[in-house]
Amino acid sequence: MFRQLLTFVLLAGGLALSGTHARGQSTEPASAKTVEPSGGTAARSDKDSGVLAFGVKTSLFGVGAELAARATHRTNIRAGFNVLGYSRNFNKDGADYDAHLSFRTVEVHYDIFPWARSFHVSPGMLAYLGNPITANAVIPGNKSFTLGGVTYYSDPSNPAIASGRINFDQVSPAVTAGWGNLVHRDSKRFTMSFEIGAAFQGSPKTTLGIGGNVCDNTGVNCRSAASDPTVQSNIVSEQGKINKSMAPFKVYPIISVGFGYKVH
Repeated sequence: MFRQLLTFVLLAGGLALSGTHARGQSTEPASAKTVEPSGGTAARSDKDSGVLAFGVKTSLFGVGAELAARATHRTNIRAGFNVLGYSRNFNKDGADYDAHLSFRTVEVHYDIFPWARSFHVSPGMLAYLGNPITANAVIPGNKSFTLGGVTYYSDPSNPAIASGRINFDQVSPAVTAGWGNLVHRDSKRFTMSFEIGAAFQGSPKTTLGIGGNVCDNTGVNCRSAASDPTVQSNIVSEQGKINKSMAPFKVYPIISVGFGYKVH
């Protein structure tokens, strides 16, 4: 009798525990499924919502536009395009040049936000499109000019023509630091940014060309500048002088101020 009663109690207890375990399985996941997704979504939308943004800015490379996309919680990828144009006339060694500065640059940066706020450090690359600086001159007949320290005269029957351009490394490393995050991680849409840094564009490279005829004096020993080896040697010497005078520009400063809007 005692053995039968003990068996009954053990069976009843086992069924009760099984029922309690079954009820826990059927109710707890449902409540978890109801609460967790909404809570997780709310947290993401309130604290980490930035995805894509665009902006406009002005800098020492001119006016530009840029697009930024979130890469990680603390980093963005940013790309932009800048335009700067300027023209002026100047006299160099007796020749009156019509010069044009035409910056067309593309830049790409990897923005790193150490504290996931607005301060960032941005290594990147800068690329020049076309010829940044060009100059042309027609030297009137019998007017003197110098090349590599040697004086020549323009031939009245076929005046000398001078042309030149200055190029930098087509693609250069750059680094900037500043404040502002185009892709805000919160609900903020508009932003302002400020950056300062440098592009390491290499020493400027000058290319000079002389066409037409040059003379040793007014109408004396006139010949083609393009085919005379002495004239060509003096052109190379003149290029070296210009390159040396522009050596400090191998590091170009970057200072920019911009405005942005987060689209998503």
